[in-house]
Amino acid sequence: MIYTNKKSIARAGIILLAAGMALLLTFIITLWINLNRPPLKTLGETRLWYSFFLLAVGFLTYLRWRYKWFLAFCLVMCGVFLLVNYLHPETHSKILMPALQSPWFIPHVIVYILSYALLAGSSLVAVKGLYHIYAKHESNDIIKLADNLVYIGFSFLTMGLLFGALWAKTAWGHYWTWDPKETWAFMTWLSYLIYIHFRLSQSYKTRTALWILSLAFIVLLICWFGINYLPSAQNSVHVYGN
Repeated sequence: MIYTNKKSIARAGIILLAAGMALLLTFIITLWINLNRPPLKTLGETRLWYSFFLLAVGFLTYLRWRYKWFLAFCLVMCGVFLLVNYLHPETHSKILMPALQSPWFIPHVIVYILSYALLAGSSLVAVKGLYHIYAKHESNDIIKLADNLVYIGFSFLTMGLLFGALWAKTAWGHYWTWDPKETWAFMTWLSYLIYIHFRLSQSYKTRTALWILSLAFIVLLICWFGINYLPSAQNSVHVYGN
């Protein structure tokens, strides 16, 4: 009876989670319709997408590998990002600068945010893996989960980089200009490539690999919103809200 009740509670939780994801996606689509433009312009708008994708990553990972702790983290982080948006509401302008009217704008940003959600999940796994290592616990399953998330996230990250280059070519006539955002995007891509290469060449050095993965996420965070606070990026077209 107890086992049956636990299964029923778990099933109800999954249904509620799926309903919450559908509700969040509906809100994003409704905002898109009301603004008459994709809600991808401001930092707050990207947080909406990030919250949805992070929740989706946790949900799909749970369905595939049954990691309850990972799903719980994704759910909590989703709530944190939504709370930040609630506490710091933005003025959503319907106007898009000419460069943002490119057909590459939507796939570039969406693919990037999806990759950020996947790679954020991999970094959480890395932190948990390091805890297990220093606590002398088994960490083989954790490193495998980290690898899977990085491989998928890196694929989308690479797609986002290519889409961005094509967008830059159509908008400004150059594939690459070493804009601060582009520079940090390349550094982010390189950081996760280093992790993949290290895992393939020295798979037995789990602790070092997890440290690389943890530090790579710091580079990603700077790329995503940290450059907004860099003096050299204030005139960049990539600063959110410009």
